[in-house]
Amino acid sequence: MRIPAWTEDELLLAGALVVKNGWRELRTGDREVQELSELLRSLPLHAPAVITEPSFRSPDSVSRKTSDFATNHSSHSGKATRCGKPTLLMIDAFTEREAEMLQAAAALEEAIASGEMHRIPRQPDEFDDTGATAIEGRLLVRRALARERDPNLRLRKIKQVLARGGALQCEVCTFDFARAYGDLGEGYIEVHHVTPLHISGTRETALDDLACLCANCHRMCHRSRPGESWRTPASLREEMRKAAEAAAH
Repeated sequence: MRIPAWTEDELLLAGALVVKNGWRELRTGDREVQELSELLRSLPLHAPAVITEPSFRSPDSVSRKTSDFATNHSSHSGKATRCGKPTLLMIDAFTEREAEMLQAAAALEEAIASGEMHRIPRQPDEFDDTGATAIEGRLLVRRALARERDPNLRLRKIKQVLARGGALQCEVCTFDFARAYGDLGEGYIEVHHVTPLHISGTRETALDDLACLCANCHRMCHRSRPGESWRTPASLREEMRKAAEAAAH
């Protein structure tokens, strides 16, 4: 059976291991490699038949992946191993945003250890259509989307906005579902975590942690680019401002 390519989540964890080792590769017999191999084989990412393959994320394969990270980093003076674009993008992300990437890896490890990741079903739109390596991989995005789609949490946020005298409209583009669709859109809005879940961690979501967004802006807040997979309403408004300026010239 063909062994699947490394996912963003797996690369995130392997990259964190190399960074914490001073951008040096780790050997098959190293304790950290053995532990990461066991962890990767436990993730709810691949078919059970794949996971039972002896070569799937074995200590040897994990060690080879740490070599890819180490030898393709700018600090390495020797010959680089051959690796795919996702690994190179993850190297760039760790190089440019090391602290945030390590924080995301720690959040992923915590969520896996708690057993939470095995209880959350796959979510629509958890895959980005660009395939770009992002700070928050598939599992962290899955967790975020599952929380944001909690109907009770969304209704509580709507009640909070209305109780404060606010308008039920997108906090980025001001789109109002009721104004656009009449009765069909009355009371509808989506919610988005203002703080990335790899930063806020596993604490219970507070209503002030959420922003009301239209479907388009919500998707753009989650859409990933290399080294970036989460936007606040403020950062998305800035993206729109820059786009409008560019279009005007």
